[in-house]
Amino acid sequence: MSITVVAVGRKHETWAVDGIERWTKRLRKPYDLSWKLLPHSSRDGDAARAEESARLLDAVKPADHVILLDERGKNLSSPQLADHLQSRFDTGHSIVLLVGGAYGVTEEVHARANMVWSLSQLVFPHQLVRLILAEQVYRAQEISAGRPYHHV
Repeated sequence: MSITVVAVGRKHETWAVDGIERWTKRLRKPYDLSWKLLPHSSRDGDAARAEESARLLDAVKPADHVILLDERGKNLSSPQLADHLQSRFDTGHSIVLLVGGAYGVTEEVHARANMVWSLSQLVFPHQLVRLILAEQVYRAQEISAGRPYHHV
């Protein structure tokens, strides 16, 4: 059991690395977090969306619990996210968080997702999304363990 972020985009930029590493290093199983970065398509529009979506789907195993990030997805509080992740771990699932490219993802990716999650109705740059994900996974770990990191 683990959490893997599969994201379309370049390696972590230097301004984001410290934060991503800070939160990732503090995680313990099953909340250990790994990153798989897929290259952007050299195409534009629908062709790029199709190519990148195929790469995302190739990175997912049949038994994975897939959470797609999309600004049109479901808004969750941090405790709700913690409950969702913990319930998946309790049933023995590995979790894959998918972050599409600039042109979004295809309906096939949406159909494969077990949940579509929105960090916000705002659109964020991918580097910032990665940083937020790392911190929210750490926060979920702390909430699930009953530790005082998250204050209501």
